Amino acid sequence: MQVQLCLDRFLDKNGISRYELAKRSGILYPVVDRYYKNQVQRYDRYVLSRFCTVLECDITDIIETVK
Repeated sequence: MQVQLCLDRFLDKNGISRYELAKRSGILYPVVDRYYKNQVQRYDRYVLSRFCTVLECDITDIIETVK
């Protein structure tokens, strides 16, 4: 089993750009872009917490497990 980000689908579904998420969360755009493209090796708890707070979502909305 593998953990995978689905931030791209969540943002696209809700009409939020990566730039907008970076601006709202205070997280640098290149960091947001890496999470969006699922190119992160180690997930930062602070970053994920900021995303969930700003997007008013649960962690399961932006992360999924894949077999």
